[in-house]
Amino acid sequence: MQQQEAQKKFETAIAETQIEIREETLRNISWELHDNIGQLLTLAKIQVNIAQDDPSKLQEVTDTITKSLTELRALSKLINPDAIKSLNLTEAITLEIERFNRMQFIKATIKSNNEIEILDDKVEIIIFRILQEFFTNTIKHSKASNLNVDVHYDKDKIVIHAIDDGVGFNTKNSNTQQGIGLSNIQNRGKLIDAEVKLESEEGKGTALTLTYYYNKKSLTSLESEVD
Repeated sequence: MQQQEAQKKFETAIAETQIEIREETLRNISWELHDNIGQLLTLAKIQVNIAQDDPSKLQEVTDTITKSLTELRALSKLINPDAIKSLNLTEAITLEIERFNRMQFIKATIKSNNEIEILDDKVEIIIFRILQEFFTNTIKHSKASNLNVDVHYDKDKIVIHAIDDGVGFNTKNSNTQQGIGLSNIQNRGKLIDAEVKLESEEGKGTALTLTYYYNKKSLTSLESEVD
């Protein structure tokens, strides 16, 4: 009965995480439609009015509409559930990084070696949400100019290192940690038995290192430990 209850709690945590990812994705889509694609189409409308008196400006209209279509195609990847399901973890992270750069929120980069281990879907969901929360904190709170992500697959583990050059914070301040949801990040790491290390110093940015061992424990044993 205890194992069944633990498994139920684990499945509930996974479902809640999936909902949070969908909600964050919808917020991102709304943001991008308004601040990026909406502005491009407004610009195209202005350019059309100008081109009525100066046909030489038509090429600018074409260029702006072409860019709008490119942005819409990129955005559609976030909306299409079939496309999302076909992505591995690195590809999903890369989509987030590309979105930040399109929106010019921050200058973001990602490096990765070849994936050598297929992760369980539930593990990928948790890891992606941990990173998504870190990225959100970087954009909303850190005032950073740069965000760099490194995804490294080893023979027995995956190590993800993300670092920003923002204002940083005092890691000993519990109110700050609670305010930016750092406890959520740590708790999600425990859910899949991942090692999550957060380092920050005021004025020197924030770094997250996540280490997940592929075969350290089976998900069945992990589920039995959830309390």
